[in-house]
Amino acid sequence: MIALIQRVSEASVTVEGEVTGAIGQGLLVLLGVEQGDDEAKADKLLHKVSGYRIFSDENGKMNLNVSQVNGSLLVVSQFTLAADTGKGMRPSFSGGAHPADAERLYEYFVARARESGVPTETGRFAADMKVWLLNDGPVTFWLQV
Repeated sequence: MIALIQRVSEASVTVEGEVTGAIGQGLLVLLGVEQGDDEAKADKLLHKVSGYRIFSDENGKMNLNVSQVNGSLLVVSQFTLAADTGKGMRPSFSGGAHPADAERLYEYFVARARESGVPTETGRFAADMKVWLLNDGPVTFWLQV
């Protein structure tokens, strides 16, 4: 399971002209589900995402996590993160989870994030989404479990 996280001042997702999720300060989480992923991996990745210390403390050091700055999560399904780009000029998506499994684990990740108390917004699974963000830094990290 993969999360590409970006520290944002604000971010939103629009589907067919409708905003499905929007946050102020927090993390945009692009979430990719791979074959063999399960709930244990989703829990481990969520723990890492929510605990990752990439917000500045009073001394300007990256020392605070999203909860400590009263931030939010915007979780967007992103199957292309599971692409194999090692050969040729076209990505292969054979390592990605079957869509039904990916959707189930995406929804599980979102539900667990909400249960954790971090305000969590979403895109729409498998939709053509327009993602807007104001990357703060820019600060972007690839997390994989």
